[in-house]
Amino acid sequence: MAFRQMRRARQALPESESRAVLQAGSTAVLALAGDNGYPYALPLNYVCTGNAVYFHSARSGHKLDAIARCNKASLCVIARDDVLPEKFTTLYKSVIAFGRISAVEDEEETRRAARLLAEKYCPLASAEEIKAETEKYLSVLAVLRFDIEHLTGKQGA
Repeated sequence: MAFRQMRRARQALPESESRAVLQAGSTAVLALAGDNGYPYALPLNYVCTGNAVYFHSARSGHKLDAIARCNKASLCVIARDDVLPEKFTTLYKSVIAFGRISAVEDEEETRRAARLLAEKYCPLASAEEIKAETEKYLSVLAVLRFDIEHLTGKQGA
């Protein structure tokens, strides 16, 4: 599948740096095809491992309805956004991933993704605390996996 080339290619980040931004970020904006043809973009916490990005969800709602209609999505992470009003510019660094989302059906993959999310966002929690919390909510937790098909990063200095 062909994706558009970046218009300002000289501002493109190398893939390794784009992946580093994705790994280090704490919030991503997920963009889906929402209701009645309107885009649906929502901020969420995530964890990236390899070519997969995991996030959790309730087991019903607008996000899952949109994914059921169309599993194509994009994900944006902003690493830098410094407005320099005196220079009429912004120093920025961000990445955009394109891919497809699916619900994780395998219980072990769900547990692993939940553990990775907890380790990222609750770094002081013990392995026992993480396991207890994961098991407590496993029956109501949906885990979604975004498989990256195309990743680009861009910066302006």
